[in-house]
Amino acid sequence: MQLDTLLARAGARLQAGGSSSPRRDAEVLLCHVLKVERSWLYTWGDREAGPWQRARFEALVAARAQGQPVAYLTGEREFWGLGLATGPSTLIPRPDTETLVEAALALAGATEGALLDLGTGTGAIALAFASERPGWQAMGVDISQEAVELAQYNARRLEIANVVFLQSDWLDALEAKPRHRQRFDLIVANPPYIAESDPHLTQGDVRFEPRSALVSGDDGFFDLEYLISEARRYLKEGGWLLLEHGFAQGERLGQAIEAAGYDAVETLADLAGRPRVTRGCWPGPRLDSDSSKTR
Repeated sequence: MQLDTLLARAGARLQAGGSSSPRRDAEVLLCHVLKVERSWLYTWGDREAGPWQRARFEALVAARAQGQPVAYLTGEREFWGLGLATGPSTLIPRPDTETLVEAALALAGATEGALLDLGTGTGAIALAFASERPGWQAMGVDISQEAVELAQYNARRLEIANVVFLQSDWLDALEAKPRHRQRFDLIVANPPYIAESDPHLTQGDVRFEPRSALVSGDDGFFDLEYLISEARRYLKEGGWLLLEHGFAQGERLGQAIEAAGYDAVETLADLAGRPRVTRGCWPGPRLDSDSSKTR
């Protein structure tokens, strides 16, 4: 069977299965099986698929039709131009999160410094930042050891040396380090921010992603507000906290950041014009211990 015919049939099956991008999904899966770029398909679509290739492709299409994320089926997702290995222990990197990377790079300029990525998952944010700022040192932490090992693998594969990853429940592992080594110029995070009752949890790829990386208490604000409080202890004077959040959370989050003592609070929009990242600058070491949120 010719590749064009395979793709047409797969696209129809995926469309019937509810995929929002059936043709693209089919092309990505077939490229994965054939180990070619998508542009190759447009030139050689009249070629025949071998029996093993067809069987493997159809198995992947069947899994996708059941809702399995393409990134888990291929084991890879592109983010910031980097090919990242993915797996069920982590969230799938999404284009919306590139807004967070752009905002961090804008604050970093070209100087040296230190960035901390909380809940790093695949390492996407830390690796994207480190690839653009080789003079900076980046650190990513995650509570999942599987995620940490995946991020470390991505760093090795991409040959990005100015980043380290370690297991930590948010900032806990940093408590054992000397105090002067625990200060960062930038702290970034894409934490869980979906409410437990959100209907989106039963739709699309998120059905298969780790729930602990998606859902947070207090209508999705618990982890966000915890990080607002705790990050102050690890920011240098004049350092910045940047948090990704849902499109309807920007106003409350901005108010919480201001209430915690940060300056220059601002919410930034993603490419679709939706509020996506809120940032604040920590002016100094003074802390209001009563405002710390206990987990």
